[in-house]
Amino acid sequence: MKSRKTVILPIFKAQMKNLIRILYLFVPALILSVLLIMSNIQTLFASSSQDSLVQNEFIELEESLEHFAVLGDIQGPCLPNVITDETDDPIIKNAQLNYTPLLNNDIIAFYGHPNSPSMGIIGQHPLVDLEPLLNDFAAEYDKANGDRGVIPALYLIYGTCWPEGEIGYLNDEILKRYIEFAQERGWLVFLDHQIGKYTVEYSVKRLLPYLVYPNVHLALDPEWRTTKPMKEIGSVKGEELNTAQQMIQDYLIENNLPEKRMLVFHQFKPWMVSNRGAVKSNYEKVNLIQCADGFGTPYQKISAYNANAEATNIPLKSFKVFSKPVIAGAGYDQPMMTAEQVLALEPKPCLIMMQ
Repeated sequence: MKSRKTVILPIFKAQMKNLIRILYLFVPALILSVLLIMSNIQTLFASSSQDSLVQNEFIELEESLEHFAVLGDIQGPCLPNVITDETDDPIIKNAQLNYTPLLNNDIIAFYGHPNSPSMGIIGQHPLVDLEPLLNDFAAEYDKANGDRGVIPALYLIYGTCWPEGEIGYLNDEILKRYIEFAQERGWLVFLDHQIGKYTVEYSVKRLLPYLVYPNVHLALDPEWRTTKPMKEIGSVKGEELNTAQQMIQDYLIENNLPEKRMLVFHQFKPWMVSNRGAVKSNYEKVNLIQCADGFGTPYQKISAYNANAEATNIPLKSFKVFSKPVIAGAGYDQPMMTAEQVLALEPKPCLIMMQ
């Protein structure tokens, strides 16, 4: 008869081998999860600095911005003042109503959050390194878009949706640095608000003071109009987009601010904008642009863009491409469409951004 030690020892060794296999499989995933959590916490704290402004502090924010941009003293990008002959092109036709950068140019942008490499290309490089990368990306579209020019742009996530729909705002000093960097180079800046649990009106009101910079334009992302980010896709109403445009127009007129501005909204699912037929695109001081968001194959992305193209009441379109992310497991375009392929979409997008 075998001793108790002789029987138990092989069993113990086998159990230890199984335990080692389990650790080998799951420890790397656990470490990656911890790193992701730490990255998000870092972004949270970096973004939340100086971001306790509430409703009655909007006037103070405007006054602060006045120190950095004197009304009427700052010029926007130097653009050719050319009016094209009669055309059926919706981009040119819409722009002719009130002069905008879109009249003779396409906007080519990098997207992201300065404090977060996982949220797009902007957070993966310092500003000085972004400049040649963005110029090269814009040059690809300049080569492919015929007689039209290109204007580079920084598309910044200004308000990030957190758990339960709270919003973390980009640090104001960081934001000013990016705006002024772009302004010095004749670039545009888009400030994107993810809305969260708040109203469209509240979100737009947070953005309005930055229109003191003539190179700043605004954006709303209905995907994040939710209290359960990453778990459900949010939405806005067509009437809310009209309200946002009216607020921007009123603010520009009341403050005697120059140039027409763009308002971008993102959509990649039909329900993200309810009553879309009610959306207006005839505001004198605002160009409304519908952006086809979402990563995937060229077929999937073209299908999403074609669904947006059905909204003929919103003639100006945008397209977003996704580069390979720095975080393993995050989605991206496989393969990413070329400039020629993107500009072959109908109607042709006037704003192209890369995340």
